[in-house]
Parts: sequence; C-alpha cells; structure tokens
Amino acid sequence: MTVEDRYARLAALPMRPVGGRRTLSPFGRVREVVEHRELLWLLTRRDLQVRYRGSALGFLWTLIRPLVMLLTYYLILGEVLGAAKGVTNFGIYVFAGLTIYMLFSESVGAASGSIVSNGGLVKKIYLPREIFPLASVGGALFLFGMQMVVLIGAILLFRVWPDPFGLVYLLPSIALVLVYSLALGLILSAMNVYLRDIQYLTEILLTLMMWGSPIVYSWQMAADVMQRFHLPAWALEVYTNNPLTLAVLGFHRALWSGGTPADFPHDLALRMGIAGVVGLALLAGAHALFQRMQGNLAQEL
Repeated sequence: MTVEDRYARLAALPMRPVGGRRTLSPFGRVREVVEHRELLWLLTRRDLQVRYRGSALGFLWTLIRPLVMLLTYYLILGEVLGAAKGVTNFGIYVFAGLTIYMLFSESVGAASGSIVSNGGLVKKIYLPREIFPLASVGGALFLFGMQMVVLIGAILLFRVWPDPFGLVYLLPSIALVLVYSLALGLILSAMNVYLRDIQYLTEILLTLMMWGSPIVYSWQMAADVMQRFHLPAWALEVYTNNPLTLAVLGFHRALWSGGTPADFPHDLALRMGIAGVVGLALLAGAHALFQRMQGNLAQEL
C-alpha cells in the first residue's frame, strides 16, 4: 500500500475519541475536569510562574502590587483629591472593593484569552477545554489570596475591626464573583477563538464595570446622584442588582467597619441569593454554549 493510499484510507475513517468514552452531558464534563485536576493544577501554577518569570522579586510582587495600590488610593484619591469625604476608613473601603473586583477582573480577563494562549495544547492533544478558563480563575484566586493578606494586615494595623455579624457576607460575595466569572470566562474564551477582538473588548468592559460599581464611591452617593437627576427608581434597582455591585457591597458589609445601614440597600442578603441562583443558571447556559462552540476550536486556532 502506497503512502497516498494510506492517507486516503485514514481520511475516509470517521474520527473517534480515544482514551475512553466521553459524554457531552454536563455531569460528564465536570467528571472529566475532575479527572484532569492534576493538569489543572499544573496549568494554574505555570500561568503564575510565567507571569513573574525573570523578575528578581518573583512572587513578592503579588504582595507589593496591592500594597502600592492601597497607598495610592488612600493618599492620592482619598486625601489629595478629597474622595474620602463622607466615607469612613476610606483606605479599607477602597481596597476591599478593589480586592473583590480584581478577583472578577483577573478571572474574566485571563479566561477570555486562555484558549488562544494555549492553542498549541488544544491542537495537539485532547483534554477538556474548560480546563483553560478554569486554570485562569485558579490563578486569579491565588492573587486574590495575596490581596486578602494585605487587606487583613491593614485592618489589624489600623484597628478597624469589622462587624462580626457582617462576616457572613464574605463567602457569598466571593462565591457570587466566582460563579459569574466562570460563566463569562467560558463564553468569552470560546468566542475569542472565533473573533480575537473579544479579548480587547473585554478589557474595556471590565474597566467600565469597575467605575460602575461602588468601589471608589459609596452606594449611597450613587443613589443620591440618581435622585438629584430625577432618574426613575428602577435605574437604582438595575444598578444595585448588578452581580458585581452586590458582591462589592457584600464584601464591604463583611470587612468595612465604617458602614451604616444607609450605605447598603435593603434586603442585601436576599438580593445576593437571587443573583446567585441566576448566576448558576447562567453558568449552566454558558457551559452548554461552550460545548456547542468548542467543536471547531482546534481548526480555528
């Protein structure tokens, strides 16, 4: 048999997966990801090592960056520009908001480009493609942990103890961000393969979302501005029920000691619960959409 005959015979054969039966059911995909957990850990660690490869301080930058951010926002934005007026413990307030926002921003931003940046692996071997955006979220969680160290250190240093009852909002806030980050990361990572502008558009949207959340200003300030411009009540509801806004408010409720009941919307816990249920439905839909788009990822890359 000649080489041409072999190529012709191979081209006529249907493509079949190897290494066991693979199912397209959501639970089957989750099981596949769990089976590849060691690879997920390796990809997460590799992404972090690449980020600081060649630097003299290495992972110390994960502590230096948030420290500089904390000082910059406290001194320049709070003291020099006067943004701290009306916001008690402004430094802790801003840094707490930035910490939970950065978890969302780093997760979605890195996940959107994760499949394109791992194109070599996608084209050569089979593995669940969800593992790439998941590794990006894992790296963002590590950086979030470093920022939490700085935030807790600042709370201890300035002796601004949060309300113990407010701490119940801490984990739901983090969970809310993770659910929406993963949902958006799955969709955007696949879409970015077909249209590379998605990654750059995501960066712009993330910047707008930062200023659209009560991070450097309070929720009460946003409510006052809407009232001053006679905006309808539903505008404030839309702004408040944004999942990122709810996560920031929950994070402030947990770790910021200067808040009063007027600084938070009523029924914050209920709003976060509803947003969490919607987020889980969005995650299921995002995964289904990801499965439909992933079939031609290798060819598009």
